[in-house]
This record gives sequence, structure tokens and C-alpha cells, in this order.
Amino acid sequence: MIGSKELIRDLNSHFILERILLDGPISRAALAKSSGLSKATVSAIVQELLEQKLIVEIGSDDTSMGRKPILLSFRETCGYVLSIDVNASVISAMTCNLRGQNCRLKLYPNQAGREEILPLLLSIVRDMTASLPETPFGLVGLGLGIHGSVHKNQVTFSPYTPYEQLPFCQALEEAFQVPVYLENEANLSAIGEHTFCYHVPNLVGISIHAGIGTGMIIENKLYTGFNGNAGEFGHTIIEVNGRPCPCGNQGCLEQYASERAILGQYALQTGKAQNIDTFVEACSRQEPKALSLLEDFVLYMSIGINNILNSVNPDMIVINSSFTTYFPQVLTHIQERLQNRMGRHCHLVPSGLQDTSILLGAACVCIRSFLGIDQLRLTLES
Repeated sequence: MIGSKELIRDLNSHFILERILLDGPISRAALAKSSGLSKATVSAIVQELLEQKLIVEIGSDDTSMGRKPILLSFRETCGYVLSIDVNASVISAMTCNLRGQNCRLKLYPNQAGREEILPLLLSIVRDMTASLPETPFGLVGLGLGIHGSVHKNQVTFSPYTPYEQLPFCQALEEAFQVPVYLENEANLSAIGEHTFCYHVPNLVGISIHAGIGTGMIIENKLYTGFNGNAGEFGHTIIEVNGRPCPCGNQGCLEQYASERAILGQYALQTGKAQNIDTFVEACSRQEPKALSLLEDFVLYMSIGINNILNSVNPDMIVINSSFTTYFPQVLTHIQERLQNRMGRHCHLVPSGLQDTSILLGAACVCIRSFLGIDQLRLTLES
């Protein structure tokens, strides 16, 4: 490796911290063996991490021979992160420690227009951080999930909210003096699923709500493309000259298979406003109109997933939708419609995080950045 001693030492420190986080509790000797670094180098790095209060000694390992080695563990309570999901109708906010645990979640109604959204977010952050416990590092990062396209921490396209090009990061960083990370909600959802539930190298997460977003993890890293628009499978065209879409095209997948589209069609057919609860009740009563629309969801999603299989060829596809949550058999029906022979080895699975996937994904982005590590593998609280 070419570089200054300081750079090499910094890289080694991040590597040792990553090993403690992923493999701990672990001894200094085990760290030296797994890293290939000398025991003296490992001991010096460990001492620095102890002084920085990022790790802690928790006791000794059981051994039948010689001196019992002291075990090291990551100190997840040394700081907190705040995640915010900026949805069109409700804003979800969550604080958690640096393992994504000890979560505190609050919901805030959102009717904010372009002028009101920044003051609302400032108020939410103040409310969420007011009761955080004292920690060595305090709030270390703030992650925002945006239901639209994001590039270089800027909202470039927001089909259902008027938030394009607003200075989210600048306003929040100036107010709270912490790093702010802006990312597409489907990308965050995929990061959350990959970190907490499905540790496979190549994963596609499909987030189906008002629209259809897709996050792609390729070789364990988020892939966003040239300008942040990679994975916009909700805007692939499945119907020539079909329904108009806010993206400017016609016949996009999300105009037929999103929750907004399905519930909108159900409202048109029944002549009254509908929501997910009334739709689920109607399906449970075997109402023909509702069942027909649920079958439409299966049909259109199978088309979209076939396209994903041809384009990305992932190890796993995770679907996050109220339809698959309330009707688990829907996943089986979609799988049965996948005629693509290349998809035989792709696992189609339900979300393991559901409503918290975006928030936990945003927490992962903040944690990785603060710790300076590439790989993060966490487990849900039991």
C-alpha cells in the first residue's frame, strides 16, 4: 500500500474497529490474527479506541490454558443518530444508538408545502433530540429519506411533493452542526434490509407505497448510477400509451401496481374514498372488485420483477408493501408468474423491517460514515 504512515494507521484503525463491531466480543490476539497486523500495532490501536470511548473492555474469554484474554466490544451507546422519512402525508422520525438499537419512533402529520417543510423539519429535529441521553459523542448524524430522486445530497425529482432543489442538508447542518445525509427512500430501505436481515452480496429492494422505488445493492455496495436515478424500475413502461406519470412518461409500472394506483382504482370502482384498511377488509370479504385489483397487483409486479431479473440478476429481491404484509400468499402468486428461467435461483422474500426499513437504512448510513467503516452487519433487537 502506498501512502503516508498516518493514512495507513488510519485505515488500520478503521479496520480494527470494523472487526470489533462485526466479530466482537473479541480479544487483541484474535484481532491480530484476523488482521495480519502485529500485536503491538493492534494494542496501540485498541488503546486509542478505548481512549476515544468507541470500544470497551467487557471481561475475559474462557480458556483452559494460560492467561485469560480480555475481550473488546463496540460501545454502541457512545452516540446516537436521527433518521427521518419525509413522506407526503406523514413524517416518521427515529433515534437509535450506533447498533440501530434502543429506538424511539414518533410520527408527525405532514401537510407542509415548499415554504413550510424546512421549518417543520427543524422543529422535528429539536423535538426528537431534546430528550437524548448524555453520551461521549451525542448526535453524530442525521439521515433523511426522500421519496424521489437524490443526487449529491440534493433532491432532483420529487413526484408527489414540491421539495425539489430545497437546501435540506445546508439548513439542518447549520442549525445542528452535525453531518446530514440525504438519500432516496428505496435506497435506504435496501440498505436497511441488507444490513439487518439479508446479508447477500447482490440484493434488490422494491419499496411499494405511493410510488414504486427500487434500491440496488451490488457486491455489498449501494449502486445509484450516473446521477442517482439507477433502480427507478417504478418508471419503466409496461403499458404503451398508458396512464400519465409525473415523470413525464406514460404507462409506468407505478401507475398500475403502487398502493396509490391500486387504491385509486378501487375508489373509482366503488365511488368512494378508500384506504389500505378498507381494501384489506374488502379482500377478506372476498369482494370481487378488490380481489380483481389484488390480482392486477400480482400481474404487474411479476412483469416488473421479470424486468429486474433480466437487468440486474440479483441473489435476492425483497418486497416491502402493505399488500404482501397483509396477504403473504401474494408473494407465492408473483413467484408462480415468473417464467424467466434466469430467475430460478433468485429468492423473492418479504421485507424483514417493513415500516422501519427506511429509518434503519438512514441510521446505517450515518453510523458507517461516523465510524469510517465500509461493512455494517447488525441484528434486530429481540
